[in-house]
Amino acid sequence: MKQNFKSVKEKMNKLFQKFAPVKEKAEVFLSKLPKRKPHSEKYYKRIAFFNKYSLIFHFILACFITFTVEVISRRDFFSAVSFVGNHTWAYLYNAFIVFASLSIVYLFKTRAQLRVLITGLWIFLGTVNGIILSNRVTPFSYTDFKMLPDLFAMQNTNYFTAEEATVVVAVVASFIIFLVLFFIKGPKYQGKRHVVLSPLAIVALLVVGIPITTQAAQSSNIIASYFANIAQGYSDYGFVYGFSTSVVGRGMNKPDDYSKETIDAIETLVDSSKEETTVSAGKEPNIICILLESFIDPYDVNFLQMSEDPIPTFHSLEQNFTTGYLTVPVVGAGTANTEFEVLTGMSMQYFGTGEYPYKTILKQSDCPSVESIASDLSSIGYGTHVVHNNTATFYSRNNAFSKMGFDTFTSKELMNITEYTPSGSWPTDKVLVNETVKAMDATENQSDFVYTITVGSHGDYPAEKIIENPEITVTGAADEASNNQWEYYVNMIHNTDNFIANLIDAVNRRGEDTIIVMFGDHLPTMGLEDSDMKSGDIFKTKYATWNNFGLPKQDADLTAYQLLAHITGQMGIHEGTMFTYTQTQADSSTYQNGLDNLQYDLLYGERYAYNGEDLYPATDLVMDVEDVNVTSVRKNVLNNTLAVYGSNFTKNAKIFVNGEKVPTTYLTSGILTTSLDNVSDGDVISVSITGSQGIILRASNDEVIYEDPDVITTETEEPTEVNETESSETENSETANSETTNTQENN
Repeated sequence: MKQNFKSVKEKMNKLFQKFAPVKEKAEVFLSKLPKRKPHSEKYYKRIAFFNKYSLIFHFILACFITFTVEVISRRDFFSAVSFVGNHTWAYLYNAFIVFASLSIVYLFKTRAQLRVLITGLWIFLGTVNGIILSNRVTPFSYTDFKMLPDLFAMQNTNYFTAEEATVVVAVVASFIIFLVLFFIKGPKYQGKRHVVLSPLAIVALLVVGIPITTQAAQSSNIIASYFANIAQGYSDYGFVYGFSTSVVGRGMNKPDDYSKETIDAIETLVDSSKEETTVSAGKEPNIICILLESFIDPYDVNFLQMSEDPIPTFHSLEQNFTTGYLTVPVVGAGTANTEFEVLTGMSMQYFGTGEYPYKTILKQSDCPSVESIASDLSSIGYGTHVVHNNTATFYSRNNAFSKMGFDTFTSKELMNITEYTPSGSWPTDKVLVNETVKAMDATENQSDFVYTITVGSHGDYPAEKIIENPEITVTGAADEASNNQWEYYVNMIHNTDNFIANLIDAVNRRGEDTIIVMFGDHLPTMGLEDSDMKSGDIFKTKYATWNNFGLPKQDADLTAYQLLAHITGQMGIHEGTMFTYTQTQADSSTYQNGLDNLQYDLLYGERYAYNGEDLYPATDLVMDVEDVNVTSVRKNVLNNTLAVYGSNFTKNAKIFVNGEKVPTTYLTSGILTTSLDNVSDGDVISVSITGSQGIILRASNDEVIYEDPDVITTETEEPTEVNETESSETENSETANSETTNTQENN
């Protein structure tokens, strides 16, 4: 324990040493300031009094910090007062956590400075939470730190406005400057320090006191150990506890009865009632699973009235095919967690607060893969694909889909998207019809599982009216701003409904047996409460299906992790550990306990269900289903450009010269250009589709050697797919067009 204290102290000292240059400059600056007068005797008596009763004052300070954080987080003083009055013991427990963090100051002489630092950190976290809650339903948690690269990669939409970000940066910078000066010139503790007793007491408080107090508070129902609704959990039990839980409560807790014997017993139980897969090999029906972003039936919102039915296709499917309510793990945000449940058959309820498995366990090197519907269907001959009109790396999906065993992934970067929502924030879902069919067409003589993710109905929904003549008018919301948001949202899901109809038509024309399963991932970010919903539950969305091979209608209300087990079971497909468990044990009284054990075994345990082996290794995920080709290059002296000809270029296609990316202008799916200043005679020219942070998603299969006609008299190869006159006109006109500024990217 003493060694641990020394280690912590050494790390803190190293941290302070990094600020040594700043400290020296500050000391020079401060030395030029007028000298302070000596403190009076009363001052020293006051300091002695505060030091003597510092523990009491620390707890008072902790209560103040906790209340301030709640005011900022809730963005309302009276709401914070209500929390203190209605959840007094929870408030005091939050204050106890802050008090424990403040106790660290007793290890150092710069106690006053560290008190300011710790206070500032808590208030900063509360401020971030308040800002985030003004833009989404889900509060700030530890996992959000892992999401920062994704948030910065998102275009046209942010959790922070430019003004908010500027204020935050300015305040943080000012606080850091103040803190540096305060550490240099501020008071230092002059009394006796207990070099052994103090560290032991602090370690005991942090390692023993907090866990015991937490257990007692949970046993007394003062706080909860699991938040079914993270937003409600933060509201009922306080930000400090909620955020702290998200830090220490990540991953899964080992079930009390977890053992090889338990897993073997579960496997035996499943095997005794498991049915054999009955679909004919080579003739399995195609399965398309569609995540409908923020999709709900607007008629399920009690106070809304629409001028006409905005989702007639979805309602028709409900009347004629299998449907029901779907209980999802998130509200207003957290798409990836609903997605995780649907694809793996695992439940988020066994994870810690604010967990995103895509960003945690699936990114750990000791988790080589996770069994999913993709790996299960691959084992019986299916080709497996993902199609999504958002970036490949958001939620680390490119990594997650590889770990889940998918074959291909067509993301936004690999599509030529031309239509965006009226707010300009997101691509419309129209492009997904062709991309989904294209994925299926790419595998000849093979059945397909395609997981398609929409984005057109994603928030934020503008409070001002931006659709002048909406197809669907909406009334019933509390005020004009809310009504504008609802009207925008309803018209976006009306477009989603059109996408569903168009996809069904396109799939039906292919003439292959196919089932489509579609579901809403969570409610939209509109501040809905249980009482606002006909279902009485803000965690319920809907799912619907369609098929063209006579599968009977078998309605059922399900959880997200049961959805595909239910559908594949109806089809006669009984594959996979988690899915067959749900198919055989969903009605059992021990279902949840077995689900917890199996899930822990496969993700964190010894994999007894696989006999300790990795039965479903991660795949070498291929981005897109079409090759990027380079056929020829041509020099254009008039525009000082080199045109690269080929096929399947997108706006994220970049020209590479000798393996180095150069500034590129996208003209068409068959033509890219770059400045002649970037190439020389004999250079190797290739093309790659790139994603965020410049990662290469798909590289061209071929490359071309540039032969400068001014150096070598041999003419370059004529473009194979572009008429010479047309290409020259395209280069001369389109390169000079203002669109160039919008499509050109530099390193």
